[in-house]
Amino acid sequence: MSCVFCAIRDGRLPAVTLAEDERAFAILDINPIHDGHTLVIPRAHAETIFEIAEEDVVATMRLARRVAAGIHKALRPDGLNLLQNNGPAAFQSVPHFHVHLIPRWDDDDKGFTWDLVPGNPSRMRDVAGRIRAAL
Repeated sequence: MSCVFCAIRDGRLPAVTLAEDERAFAILDINPIHDGHTLVIPRAHAETIFEIAEEDVVATMRLARRVAAGIHKALRPDGLNLLQNNGPAAFQSVPHFHVHLIPRWDDDDKGFTWDLVPGNPSRMRDVAGRIRAAL
C-alpha cells in the first residue's frame, strides 16, 4: 500500500512545505481546520506511536515546537491544538505517524470537547497498576 506522506517526502506528490530537517518535515494540511493547520511528519515511515523509533518522535516534536512558534508569531491565534492520533478508532486517517498543529481562535465554533465525568478511584488505581506493570 502506498503512503501519501512518503510520496510527499519523496517528491512524488506536491505539498506546501513550511520547514524541514534531516528527520522530519512540516507541511500545510490540504483539508485545514483553520489557516495555518500544519502536519509535522517524520521522514521514516512508521504507522503509529507504537512503531516509531524514539529518535524520530523526538525529531518530530522538536520540529513541531519550532513550527508552532512560527504559527504563533505569524497568525497570533488565541490557542493551538497539538494533536496526534493512533489507529482508526482514534481517527487516524493516514497510517504514517504525524502531528497536527491547529491554530485556534476564541469562538471559532470548531469544537473539540467531551463531557467531564469523574473517574472511579478504585478503577483508576487498578488501571494504573496494570499500566505500570506493563512498563
